[in-house]
Amino acid sequence: MVELTWLGLLLLVPLVYVVTTLVTVQRSAYGATEATRAAGRAYVLAPDVATAEQRAFQAAAMSMRDQGVTLHPGELTIVCRPGPESCLQAGSTVEVRMHLQVSLPLMPTVLGRSTASIAVDAKHVEPYGVYREPGS
Repeated sequence: MVELTWLGLLLLVPLVYVVTTLVTVQRSAYGATEATRAAGRAYVLAPDVATAEQRAFQAAAMSMRDQGVTLHPGELTIVCRPGPESCLQAGSTVEVRMHLQVSLPLMPTVLGRSTASIAVDAKHVEPYGVYREPGS
């Protein structure tokens, strides 16, 4: 009975850690995917470029917050195609990219940084539409 208990504990603790890690990474990946989609939609629905950037970041931050993850300003990148001057112009597209470093749970921090993390990337392309009026 003692051996079975110790064997169960020795196998259960790593299993619980692996499941916790998978849940954390999956939560961040799902949040990043939804955040890029929400940011792209918020960007193309805005009346001008300045408002579009604010709304896109707010939408992405809210999507990430729903998953329990904090979005920092440098983690979201918005690029207009075919060029930067074509933002909110008919026929253009908005590409939203997100790059996160997800810290593994229960890992120590050294000098304010986590010692182990997993990279999570997401990308979404939202068309502005050919038959729309250009934004300001």
